[in-house]
Amino acid sequence: MGMEAAGSIEQARDHFHHHHHHVGYMKNRVISKKKYCSKNRKVKHSSSDSALQRLFVSCKDVFKGLGNGTLPLPHQVQELRSVLDKIRPQDVGLSNDLQFFKPNTRVKGTPRVTYTTIYKCSNFSLCCFFIPATGVIPLHNHPGMTVFSKLLLGKMHIKSYDLVDDPTKKNSDGSQLRLAKLKADSVFTAPCNTSVLYPTTGGNIHAFTAITPCAVLDVLGPPYSKQDGRDCSYYRDHPYAAYPNATVTQEEGHYYGWLEEIEVPPNSEMDGIEYLGPQIIDTI
Repeated sequence: MGMEAAGSIEQARDHFHHHHHHVGYMKNRVISKKKYCSKNRKVKHSSSDSALQRLFVSCKDVFKGLGNGTLPLPHQVQELRSVLDKIRPQDVGLSNDLQFFKPNTRVKGTPRVTYTTIYKCSNFSLCCFFIPATGVIPLHNHPGMTVFSKLLLGKMHIKSYDLVDDPTKKNSDGSQLRLAKLKADSVFTAPCNTSVLYPTTGGNIHAFTAITPCAVLDVLGPPYSKQDGRDCSYYRDHPYAAYPNATVTQEEGHYYGWLEEIEVPPNSEMDGIEYLGPQIIDTI
């Protein structure tokens, strides 16, 4: 189904009393990020040569047989990155012309993120996130996972960290702080190249803040799975200068921060909607 046929929806209000907004897909349900993917049904009406189908085939090849923390080979990473770099918004049924992505679109109440699952299996998942202006996906990790992210539409700020092995500190309330190296703290504007994060490098712990309405396509391999030890954890960051130690010099301090693991924050909840864009032929 193309973007012309994708109707707008009204997001249901949840118990936090979020107001509705419009996205160009259909059928919502409320869900938290750590449970955000569901199996997409098999379909028959698709082109075997579509950009999305090529992405699916590449993912199937790259993530076959990989488990927790197992990295794809460098040439596989380059292959998948190259395919994802060529993906355009229309390849997943999106367009700047949809009301959600218009710069003057306002969201009443606290902006709420919406996601749609394009495909999921035990090896990988393809998901698209719709983040309204000022909306946030809070600081979270990807345990044992390799993640390819492509900003399809919009402008967003991305902040990311990698944990440093040794130092930990106790906060004033007794919570544990982990030293982390800052990997990114920048604004990105679509179209831009695919970013890749790994289980322990590349900015595995990151947060997104939308400056304008955004769409992000994520490839996660393997996907989140609590039973397989890949549950999602959330963090609050503190300036390094708040708890300095001898591990990092004063000059290097601005490249580091302290991360405090926190309970699942209310703004991590998302509205899930059915994917109605161009379809994948499931050949697994």
